Amino acid sequence: MPIVQSIVHYLDKSADDQSTTLNPTPAPMAGSEAMDALLNQFNATFNGKTKGWGHFNGADESGAFAHALGEYLVGNLDFVAFTQQGAERFRALIDEHLSTGGPLLFVHARQGEAEFLTVALLHYREGFTLDEHRNVTTDRQLNLSQMTLAVRIDLTQWQAGQSKQYIAFTRDRGGKKLSEDFQALLGCTEGVDATSETRTLLKAFSDYVENESMDESQSREKTDAVIDYASDQSKRGESITLEEFSSLVDDERPDAFYDYIRNKDYGLSPEIPPDKRTLQQFRRFTGRAGGMSISFDSHLLGDSIEYNEAQDRLIIKKVPDKLKEQLLDKRG
Repeated sequence: MPIVQSIVHYLDKSADDQSTTLNPTPAPMAGSEAMDALLNQFNATFNGKTKGWGHFNGADESGAFAHALGEYLVGNLDFVAFTQQGAERFRALIDEHLSTGGPLLFVHARQGEAEFLTVALLHYREGFTLDEHRNVTTDRQLNLSQMTLAVRIDLTQWQAGQSKQYIAFTRDRGGKKLSEDFQALLGCTEGVDATSETRTLLKAFSDYVENESMDESQSREKTDAVIDYASDQSKRGESITLEEFSSLVDDERPDAFYDYIRNKDYGLSPEIPPDKRTLQQFRRFTGRAGGMSISFDSHLLGDSIEYNEAQDRLIIKKVPDKLKEQLLDKRG
């Protein structure tokens, strides 16, 4: 990912009762292999974090973060001035919510034909190294796994004006108010709930598998294909597109699943940011013995299906309609 410009300003705060001070950097960083490697590692970690997705709201575009970013992109504001303005906004946020500050990283980078702006408050951790005499000593390192405040903006999608989810931002588990104020700082309105959308997409897929009466091996094959695709998109920090997803469900009829969810009105967005945790929970349980074959999606366990370990029984609360018809016909 070629870096256009990058800079680090330092937000210094050593205790809760102290005010945060901004120590600005006067010039962008020089390009280096180390900075390229840091950005690649940061992106890999960021993609695996729980995130919100949204877009700039119209009310905050004038005179706030989005306005300054727009001025930078058209050349009316240089990178240093833009990032110093942004750092000043982060300073107030840290004052309000965090006990310590740290380096605030701004990176403008390209990936293929797309451009991105990444902003992140970095943290330190103590590491170990060897000195010139091969004695163990401690050394302070950047801790890229800790991301209290981090955001990545797809500048290309924003400027194209066709997306509502070009901003990806971390959610701090311990502070709802911090997350809300972080969104307010960015002027960001959440455009799609990644967890809910991913769950709905997988529910639609399960419904489609049942509707098409796929056999066990076909169902397992399709499940593996769509989960592998969605997981790969998650690792790259990219959205699931319904068209690609649909083509994996049925390569002979690539539009069949897409038409199914549209006709059933699941309310899904054309592009869905994948939720890693939801994907990990979605696999199929399968088993065959004595002329009996059972296969079901793992997320149904504890909901529509229960397993009683003491009695070694599998309890199906909702029998599929087609199976129910066969059972009733047999009784009759």
